[in-house]
Amino acid sequence: MTEEKNKNFNHGDQDDFERLLKKDNFQIPKTGDLIKGVVITASRAEVKLDIGGFMTGVVRGPEVYEEDDDYANLKPGDEVEATVIDTENENGELELSFRVAGQERTWSGLMASYKDKTSIKVRIIDANKGGLLVKYKQIPGFLPVSQLAPENYPRISGGDKGKILEKLKSFVGKDFEVKVMNIDEKEDKIIFSEKDAWNEKQKDVISKYKIGKKIKGTITAITDFGVFVSFGENLEGLIHISELAWQRIDNPADLYRVGDKIEAEVIGLENSKIFLSAKKLLKDPWGNIEAKYKLGQSVKGLILKVNPFGLFIKLDDDIHGLGHISQLGLAPKQKINEKFKAGTELDFEIVSMEPKDHRLGLAYRDGKEKTSEIETGTEDGKAVKQEKDKKEDITLKTPKKKATQTKKTKKKDEDVEKNKEKSKEKKIKK
Repeated sequence: MTEEKNKNFNHGDQDDFERLLKKDNFQIPKTGDLIKGVVITASRAEVKLDIGGFMTGVVRGPEVYEEDDDYANLKPGDEVEATVIDTENENGELELSFRVAGQERTWSGLMASYKDKTSIKVRIIDANKGGLLVKYKQIPGFLPVSQLAPENYPRISGGDKGKILEKLKSFVGKDFEVKVMNIDEKEDKIIFSEKDAWNEKQKDVISKYKIGKKIKGTITAITDFGVFVSFGENLEGLIHISELAWQRIDNPADLYRVGDKIEAEVIGLENSKIFLSAKKLLKDPWGNIEAKYKLGQSVKGLILKVNPFGLFIKLDDDIHGLGHISQLGLAPKQKINEKFKAGTELDFEIVSMEPKDHRLGLAYRDGKEKTSEIETGTEDGKAVKQEKDKKEDITLKTPKKKATQTKKTKKKDEDVEKNKEKSKEKKIKK
């Protein structure tokens, strides 16, 4: 009798429970569902949730996920999402997971960031020669070297790969603000860009700078092609090697060191890139070059560099010229580096000057007559040429005169001999 009453009672409770669920439109969760719950108790080993006031769920062990900030420091009363992995465990509770729910939330956040082009933060976990291995919560991704912000880009003189990797590894454990460049959920591949996020932040700051504006900054890196300068509100600009000085420079490291203060002028703005010039603030030595040098002038020049096409020659600290290979008096098949060496000082002739283009052409005569004396058409040139022609005429006429005189003498001797023969013949007849 008692068992029958209990059965009727339990059956009644179940009916009442189902009616209550229907009244509040509560759907009994199924495996794989993402549900919301309120934290009852929380520890690192286990978190219990109240599900709609009708059920209790539990998150245990590895499913207690702390990589997402929403799950890292839970306390009673917090509302969180969890994924159902079992509808009933040994205690009659829902078995839940924060990890699965966290992954779904993370991917949704990444897709939204990619679509809206918003910035997010990633943690650097390792580095290789190509870039940085990162994580956005529990989702791994890659940040290529080329996509680092200017302040973090490893500008190593000479491109030493070992030093570049050393620089990249120094970022491990740090958080970088980035944007999603490319995302493929199926392949589980995400490419991030710190440079894009940096560009976005610097737009308003860069807009304050116009071409012609002068800046004062500090050299942060030196490369073979120029120096990078930090200035203003965390901005960085490049002074190309050709804009460091008016004279030719082989290596910027010969003139500057990291940490040196420098003044420059803004000469170009391209998106977030700023191009600077130091020589714009220096007096142009080519402005009065004609007061120092003239066409046809013989000058001493120091060979700075020997190239297949010619010589780079230093006339003074400010003015450098080019001796083109066609003006160096090379013998047929003779190589330029067989005749000329860097560091040698020789006499050259100025054969062209273009001050506006900062060009000066030099020729090496190797003891031969100057072009200006014979080929330039000057009065002196004509006189020398006429004198030369006169000498050639005298030389040509003299052999002809001697030849004529020799023929006459020879004929006279022959006539004398003939007369002697005739006299002998007459004496014999007599």
